[in-house]
Amino acid sequence: MSVDLNASTYVHSKPATAHNYLMPTVVDVLGDNFQAVDETTVFDLGCGTGGAAALLSDKGYEVAGVDPSRDGIAKANFAYPDLSLEIGSAYDDLADRYGTFDAVISLEVVEHVYDPRTFSSTMFDLVKPGGIAVVSTPFHGYWKNLALALTGRMDNHHMPLKDHGHIKFWSPETLKTLLLDTGFESVDFEYVGRISLLAKSMIAVAHKPN
Repeated sequence: MSVDLNASTYVHSKPATAHNYLMPTVVDVLGDNFQAVDETTVFDLGCGTGGAAALLSDKGYEVAGVDPSRDGIAKANFAYPDLSLEIGSAYDDLADRYGTFDAVISLEVVEHVYDPRTFSSTMFDLVKPGGIAVVSTPFHGYWKNLALALTGRMDNHHMPLKDHGHIKFWSPETLKTLLLDTGFESVDFEYVGRISLLAKSMIAVAHKPN
């Protein structure tokens, strides 16, 4: 998700590299929470070029999504014309526009948003009572931060010179606080990409009360 609707330029519509280690766990989480795949609706908040949405659609989920990048959505619509992927952002009233879903996924997005409380509230409104939100973001914990500092890789990790890069750096504690303050009743975490202490990303699974 980017601030400027025309700013992000995507090279292709294939799943992002991060999806290689994110999507197996996302698929497992959805499978653990919903038994009937063909009766489960999923909304992809910040869908980019549609790679994750297409993968879930291929598995039988009913998927829709939005992203503020015109370039990204143009590539998504070209590659996956049967999917409902449109321009939109977490700053819009998406629940009024699309209704509610059994699950909302948002992968590697929350670290880019200026107003995370609005982002989380929009996500909460999109989730049906009893449903879940699945949110991934780069992991920041004491041992990983220490390893980055000791190996001189902190600048490379934070990417300050990258246009439209990361502006928020979440720990499990801060992301959990954000989701609970929004109204989710419990938050569980999975750690992916490496061993948990040095994980590339963490995946929060937030449960909405019935």
